[in-house]
Amino acid sequence: MPRVIAKVVFWGSVGALAWTQAAYPVAAAGLARLRGRPVRRRDIEPSVTLIVAAHDEEAVIERRLENLLALDYPTERLRIVVASDASTDRTDELVDAFAGRDERIELLRCPRGGKVAAQNRAVRQTSGEVLAFSDANAQWKPDALRKLMRNFADPDVAYVCGGHFYEATDGTNREGLYWRFEAWLRRSESRLGSITGGIGPIYAVRRSDYVDVDPRFGHDLALPYLMVQHGKRAVFEPEAVAWEKPSRDVEDEYRRKVRMFEHCWLIVLRGRMLRGLGPTYLLEIVSHRHLRYASGLLHLVLLGSSFALIGAGLVYGVVLAAQLLLLASAAAGVGIARYYVLVTWATVISLVRYLRFGVPAVWAKAEGTR
Repeated sequence: MPRVIAKVVFWGSVGALAWTQAAYPVAAAGLARLRGRPVRRRDIEPSVTLIVAAHDEEAVIERRLENLLALDYPTERLRIVVASDASTDRTDELVDAFAGRDERIELLRCPRGGKVAAQNRAVRQTSGEVLAFSDANAQWKPDALRKLMRNFADPDVAYVCGGHFYEATDGTNREGLYWRFEAWLRRSESRLGSITGGIGPIYAVRRSDYVDVDPRFGHDLALPYLMVQHGKRAVFEPEAVAWEKPSRDVEDEYRRKVRMFEHCWLIVLRGRMLRGLGPTYLLEIVSHRHLRYASGLLHLVLLGSSFALIGAGLVYGVVLAAQLLLLASAAAGVGIARYYVLVTWATVISLVRYLRFGVPAVWAKAEGTR
């Protein structure tokens, strides 16, 4: 590789990585302070259909329903629908038993099609001014639904996701640290106008704004930008709190991330994410989503150009040494280094898998999360 080209590639990859990982979050926080757009919150009680998509969730579905029945929300304004995605265990039986004791609960049996297909079917077959969604293995604080709903007092808001944390684990997963950083960044994006990605265990959409998405896409990444394209806001409500068990260890989390990033690449490459966006949200999407998902490729380009520039100057040697130290720390099992390297590498493997095999609408649950 000619050194002039190597230097261009080197500085381009350094700049892109520095921007998406560090500079953009700081810039978003600063910009949110200067020109924040507050949500006009007010306590309201719209009718809510709360949908839990489930496939073979007998281990957790009773706890999930007990938790939802304990929500501080008017009984007559809440309906809970379990959309069973062709469960083959006792999930349907357990939900039916709950439905027999509480009229708020309903079982909707769906053909096997994946989480989003079950959610879409549940939306079509229910009513309710607002649609709330949760995972079968999640738990909500009693006031979580109320905290979500107050954001819909603002007519510009179409989508709201809540805060989220992981239960303590004895394993090697460092996902909790990542989510604390993501929550901080979501606060900034929400104050700017709209977030770029949601949170699967706890979110809600105004029914009039709901969009049927490709079952392979997933709601977490697709719904926020679709709301913005339709002239509405997607916001973050940190006081509406949910929690769940993390993957057992960082290796399980790596496999979960590969599956998740396959769907993200599908949306990035075929979801028309950049269509009809204003300049601020366009910058958010490119910085937080496109460049973040490309971080594994950028690291590979940076590593290759660093080797090509050995002897070309001190800075190139220092950057190469830093990369090798990161890789050595990850190989030695240093917690945050191993997590970062594996998750970043997952973005590369997921792209390869997407290009080779496409993306299925269904996938297996991560180990240890139930």
